[in-house]
Amino acid sequence: MTTPQITIVVSPRERFSYSIPSLQSIYEHTTVPFSLIYVDGGSPEDIQQELAALSQSKCFQLIRTENYLSPNQARNLAIPHVKTEYILFIDNDVVVSPQWLELLLDCAKTEDATVVCPLTCIGTPETIHLAGGEARIYEETKEDGTIRRKVHEKHYFVNRNYSEVKDQLKRQQCEFAEFHCMLVRREIFDRLGLLDEGFLSTREHIDFCLIVTQTGGKIYCEPDSIVTYVPELPFNLPDLSYFMLRWSDEWELKSLEHFQKKWNLFVKDKYFQKRYQRLGHRRHQAFLKPLLRQLPFAVEDPEWHQVAVDWERLLNKVVTEKYSA
Repeated sequence: MTTPQITIVVSPRERFSYSIPSLQSIYEHTTVPFSLIYVDGGSPEDIQQELAALSQSKCFQLIRTENYLSPNQARNLAIPHVKTEYILFIDNDVVVSPQWLELLLDCAKTEDATVVCPLTCIGTPETIHLAGGEARIYEETKEDGTIRRKVHEKHYFVNRNYSEVKDQLKRQQCEFAEFHCMLVRREIFDRLGLLDEGFLSTREHIDFCLIVTQTGGKIYCEPDSIVTYVPELPFNLPDLSYFMLRWSDEWELKSLEHFQKKWNLFVKDKYFQKRYQRLGHRRHQAFLKPLLRQLPFAVEDPEWHQVAVDWERLLNKVVTEKYSA
């Protein structure tokens, strides 16, 4: 058997219920030799048992914790176990397509890239979430001589229909990728150390890619490789409890504040103000709005909506205190 050049590291993103279909997708559509490490951060008993059984039948390494993990915590548990030239980070709610890994690997070798991302779609392969993007720190000098460090971030082809823009998609160097699916040369961690666990829920991909660029590494997007992450949230207790912690106000605030301080960024920049205003947005979109739609009298009533938001924030605080220890 050919010695694998790549280790796939699967870790939880925001829920557990899609873990098995996602893992089955990897084994179905991957033909190049690979090792696999699965980080199971506190999944419910039925998922835990299925993963344990699959780890025996598929011969992959299973790392289990009884507590919930932030994404970088989960990835850092796996990195020291990786001995191959490449690591492929992938979330546990992603499905892959034929030739996905071969194409990423070819791009990394051909372009001498440190990081390669695929075309990442959301929900269905027709809606693009990310085809690479721009992320950089720049300085703005005010009239009084004050220098403010700000962030520029732009997603390519976000929310565009794949069929409409596929002729415009091409392999290209870019400035950031996302951890939905990201191929990385292993040696970068020997030089930089592990991922920054100060990022609990957001900006961890921007931070990592800024560091890669800062150290002379190259980042590419290979749009012929296509993966899709499936964001639907079933209403079961284990998924909801982890989801609410993962996107909690506390974790988002700590992550944004850590990003600002680490890179010495202007805190009143519109970049941060927009994100502070959107605290809880992912929870409200996935959980609160569907709940309100079941209450016809509350859908168009702003007072009821505010009551629901206040109630949800209180519930989120309780859940965060319970599970973040």
